[in-house]
Amino acid sequence: MSTAVSPLAVPFPDMPPIEGVRFATAEAGIKYKNRLDVFLALFAEGTTVAGVFTKSKCPSAPVDWCRDSLKGGTARALLVNSGNANAFTGKKGRETTGLQGELAAKVAGCRPDEVFLASTGVIGEPLDAQKFAAVLPDAAARAADGPWVDAARAIMTTDTFPKGSTRKVKLGAATVTINGIAKGAGMIAPDMATMLSFVATDAAIAAPVLQALLSKGVVGSFNSVTVDSDTSTSDTLLLFATGKAAGAEVITDAADPRLADFARALDEVLLDLAIQVARDGEGARKLIEVRVEGAVSDASAKRIALSIANSPLVKTAAAGEDANWGRVVMAVGKAGEPADRDRLSISFGETRVAFEGERDPAYSEAVASAYMKNKEIVVTAEIGLGEGRATVWTCDLTKEYVAINGDYRS
Repeated sequence: MSTAVSPLAVPFPDMPPIEGVRFATAEAGIKYKNRLDVFLALFAEGTTVAGVFTKSKCPSAPVDWCRDSLKGGTARALLVNSGNANAFTGKKGRETTGLQGELAAKVAGCRPDEVFLASTGVIGEPLDAQKFAAVLPDAAARAADGPWVDAARAIMTTDTFPKGSTRKVKLGAATVTINGIAKGAGMIAPDMATMLSFVATDAAIAAPVLQALLSKGVVGSFNSVTVDSDTSTSDTLLLFATGKAAGAEVITDAADPRLADFARALDEVLLDLAIQVARDGEGARKLIEVRVEGAVSDASAKRIALSIANSPLVKTAAAGEDANWGRVVMAVGKAGEPADRDRLSISFGETRVAFEGERDPAYSEAVASAYMKNKEIVVTAEIGLGEGRATVWTCDLTKEYVAINGDYRS
């Protein structure tokens, strides 16, 4: 974990308690001593759960565990650790998740299949389950309804600041709260969610409805951020609904009109967390918002936007505060999507730098260069072929990224 906080960091919000959720953190010494590295959450009976996971063909053992547990639709405990991903650990990794599930179930007073697991850190090193045995009974005894910032800190690896988001919204007759935390700074090109993110609400929502809301919500949030184009083996996003809000009535139909405001608030939490992940990209000094408009479809726009956002040349130009719009042209052209050189226009912020296939007649190098000194940059590519649009968030690529990842296992 870096000691220098990202210049793009945002303050951790004041997150209220969620009725039906208690949690605690602990120092288990999984990789480092004297560092929070375990997060245990306990949920009230009747809590429903939804999840989305990495599409990596080499998923971690905890991802496999969660996929199995998710079939039941209920949750009583969540056990998370940082420092070790328990990925590519073979039979030993599966045995570890089994032991973790049993240990967490014992302190939560539930079945192992009501336990959810997540791990983040180094790939390929065995995770010692006995380190959890040493801290879980005490953690369960200390479990309380806050502070959420401790939970966010316990799941950090190379993150430089804890990430949280909260909203309150009406759902029928009830006022419900949504709280979310996330971690992620490198190996971020989520193909479902982000490395780890956990969201809880006191709304009463059936598991299939919760799943529909979450699966839709990740499309424009966690699946629209990238730091380095690398999808983690451990990507996990879980959403828990305790149903304990005063006056809450169970929502059993995804088409229920009462869900509209809740869905909007959930999407806001997911997007807030996702952008915080991009803000904390390893070594990042600039947040880059890539907008693609006028593509043949939204899907095509998304692929073009990701081509721009993942381009090392675009990202290093941003790091060097170089208004090199030619690199954006390159990234559009290589995306493999319909594009017409003579219809393409590019803008940095409000300044159009290229228009219909050539440098804008009013182009000013001084104006464009001055804009690139901002900490937050918007790059817009107008394709000129249709109505498709998409937005993706990323960060610049600096020498610090190389240094962090060159020393990651040392």
